[in-house]
Amino acid sequence: MNDVTDPSGKPDFLNHDRPPVPDLVVPRALQPFHLANRPVRGRLVRLGALADALLVRHAYAPDVAKLLGQALALTAGLAGALKFRGSFSLQAKGDGPVSMLLADCTDGGALRGYARADGAPEGEAGALLGKGYLAFTCDQGPEMDRYQGIVSILGDNLAEMTDAYFETSEQLRAWVRLSAAQTPTGWRASALILERVAAGGGSTPSLAEDGTLLTEEEGEEAWNTATILAGTLTDAELLDDELTSDQLLHRLFHAEGLVVDRARALSYGCRCSRARLASVLQGFPAEDLDHMAENGAITMNCEFCNVAFRFDRDDVQSGAGRA
Repeated sequence: MNDVTDPSGKPDFLNHDRPPVPDLVVPRALQPFHLANRPVRGRLVRLGALADALLVRHAYAPDVAKLLGQALALTAGLAGALKFRGSFSLQAKGDGPVSMLLADCTDGGALRGYARADGAPEGEAGALLGKGYLAFTCDQGPEMDRYQGIVSILGDNLAEMTDAYFETSEQLRAWVRLSAAQTPTGWRASALILERVAAGGGSTPSLAEDGTLLTEEEGEEAWNTATILAGTLTDAELLDDELTSDQLLHRLFHAEGLVVDRARALSYGCRCSRARLASVLQGFPAEDLDHMAENGAITMNCEFCNVAFRFDRDDVQSGAGRA
């Protein structure tokens, strides 16, 4: 098989072949669920070996890899709520040593992410990102407007920062637990997201034992019970490959009317190709392309998968300035 990162006889604009990156799918990585007759729904994300495949593409410092792993699991969990074709992305920009954090996931479960860090910083998300903003974006394709919620970076960790997004942009109460760590079998990352739905909303109405709708007080008690139970979850449980998602959720909510919905797959989702990058290059003026070239070639590096693509300068035609 030809190396798609180098020029070949095939025109670049037709070359959509996959570069040499992992072809990895985790079949039951995203597990939606709800609690019957209670105003609680949730999603459990356990990336398994996919976390390691995504995080080792760059030589991240341990705390930077941990932050990106949490962002990947969180983004996959939020994308799990999509009801349309498109993608969900999380982007953080701040003045800390991690100046950029980006993760996105499509409705089909293709997941990717990248962090730009200065040196080998240590600490939790607040210290790594510094002052700045978090942008949560739903992209519904070129025919639809994007929906974006932007919040200031507030809190010590990414879970606390996400709370602000739910409160201000979604106007929804949520409980978020994130975990990522390097284990004996490689990096692992997980997220548990609970959402409090309005009375009568969600997968099933919130009913009392006598069949009537729960009062606000009863709904609040059910929500508090769910979050207290979720709070007993340990990082070791979240990251344990031997413990299935069904088993983990059963441990937490078996007495609370747990209903496990259809699990979804997540996959290694970098979408780079020669065709895509060639299209980007064509947007530059000829003078800029000449400046990029070294020894007659332009090299573009995909920040997500850390694969370098080489283009012959003579084959790249500038489209900038065309009518």
